[in-house]
Amino acid sequence: MTLKACLRSMRLRTLPLSLSGVYVGLSIALREGGTDVFTAVFLVLTTICLQVISNLSNELGDVLHGTDTEQRLGMHYSIQDGEMTVPQMKNLIKVTVALCAVCGLAMIYFSFGTLSGLEPALFVCLGLCAIVAAMKYTLGKNPYGYRGRGDIYVFIFFGLVSTIGSCYICAHECFLPESLLPACAIGCFSMGVLNVNNIRDMKTDAATRVTVALKLGGVNARRYQTVLICAGWVLMGLFTLLETPSAVHWLYFITLPLFVLHLRGVWTREDRALDGMLPLLVISTFLMSLIMGTALWIH
Repeated sequence: MTLKACLRSMRLRTLPLSLSGVYVGLSIALREGGTDVFTAVFLVLTTICLQVISNLSNELGDVLHGTDTEQRLGMHYSIQDGEMTVPQMKNLIKVTVALCAVCGLAMIYFSFGTLSGLEPALFVCLGLCAIVAAMKYTLGKNPYGYRGRGDIYVFIFFGLVSTIGSCYICAHECFLPESLLPACAIGCFSMGVLNVNNIRDMKTDAATRVTVALKLGGVNARRYQTVLICAGWVLMGLFTLLETPSAVHWLYFITLPLFVLHLRGVWTREDRALDGMLPLLVISTFLMSLIMGTALWIH
């Protein structure tokens, strides 16, 4: 097992998506009174670890369930190409879970000054749920990602938990609708990333799993994708209107052409050609969150 194989399976290109909600939540907290720098650092590290756990578990689960075959249209990863064995992947997941636990506990400690008490205990439970959700997408006897339930979990953890949880851990308050609207928007975009992945893999997934894209069919899955992207933008627009902003708060609209380009690709491409639409939506969501979040706390 090489470092290159480990990094390949970690799928670092997915990290901007998981950090999008975190950055928005952190920005709202900064605007409302700031946060401890160590809390912010360990928040980011915990988020990265959770995303890596999800990616590693996803690869392992797909291999164990026979989903990753030579016919797979998406990228090939380390186990499939013989660069890593299943036992090595299991050990790598264990190490990453341990790192995630350490970073998560450090985040909670720096936020609340203690690991005892109701609020720290609730965040410990939330962290455990996040780790389990990250692993159970494709791992286990009855993974929820194989039963068409991945979309709702992505909305909850990449959208609501990521944004609202980050805001609360940094500021110890929930600022609603300031955090709820962008949380839902990022949740929609995150569901879109999963949906494009599932549209691309419809032919190979049909034999081993159930996804929302398979339930809807090719055309309706693309309509669903369009609704998700449009809903995300409407929610972001409502959020900005409620903030009674200056012009700088609308700067994130410069990313709109990227989302239009993404939807055009979803409607005009098939199978393997759709793979490029995944990183495009990830980067578009991250840039939108970066611009919008930065405008919140500097102006």
